Amino acid sequence: MTPKAIRTAGIGSSKAIDVLIPAIEKDLATLPHTIDSIRKHVGHPIGSIYIVSPESERIRRLCRRKKCKFVHESSVLDLKKSRIGYRSKTFERSGWLYQQLLKLSGDTVASRPCFLVVDADTVFIRPHRFLTGSKTIFYCRNWSQPEYFRTYRKLLGGRAPARSSFVTHYMLFEKKKLARLKKTIERKHGTKWYKAILKSIDKTKPFGFSEFETYGNFVYASDPSAAMLRKARNKHIHRSFASLSSSELRRLAGKFRSLSFHQRKAYSRKRSR
Repeated sequence: MTPKAIRTAGIGSSKAIDVLIPAIEKDLATLPHTIDSIRKHVGHPIGSIYIVSPESERIRRLCRRKKCKFVHESSVLDLKKSRIGYRSKTFERSGWLYQQLLKLSGDTVASRPCFLVVDADTVFIRPHRFLTGSKTIFYCRNWSQPEYFRTYRKLLGGRAPARSSFVTHYMLFEKKKLARLKKTIERKHGTKWYKAILKSIDKTKPFGFSEFETYGNFVYASDPSAAMLRKARNKHIHRSFASLSSSELRRLAGKFRSLSFHQRKAYSRKRSR
């Protein structure tokens, strides 16, 4: 099947979803393409696209141009990034973790029952559908960080059940299931869900928590029949999206579903020694 045929092959769904993209100014090289690819390749009616960001006139201008809604990150979560303190002598991960907590707070932003979270450095190059009947479609990979599962066990008291990893740069969240995850964590730990996450992480390790791994495994553990797992086929690209020619994109779309352009530094940076 050619990439053109793939783009139109029975991918549509009538259920509308919202979209949430946490972003910072360093994402601006890729973010416009991320937004365009969502509108082109996500096979659901798109309600609102929310860009969650620190104050930035440049990102506000992009939101106006792309008809997205700007949301100041401080209005989403009752926790300041400066209070996280996830760092060591060799790394600073507070912003990286804060971004994940923003994603898990998307239910306070989105107006529809389901919202798609997409990393601001990831571009869809083939169609994606996230709901089919009563099932949620999760796009997965075959490797992960062991620490993600240790934190999952601390948070929820059981082993993560899925054989695949849910860490693939985007995920559909259902508000009811996300609320159930948070309530489960809060009952077990006797504190707010995000405080329990902060307490459960081994902060000597640079990859201590994954929002996608946690939510995906929680949903899968609750009802495996409600989840449909598909291969993500994501590729990391160490150049800009704009530098890719049309022929390169067609070639990549023959093998991969999405591309990630890892040029971000502010949410995850090493500390100088």
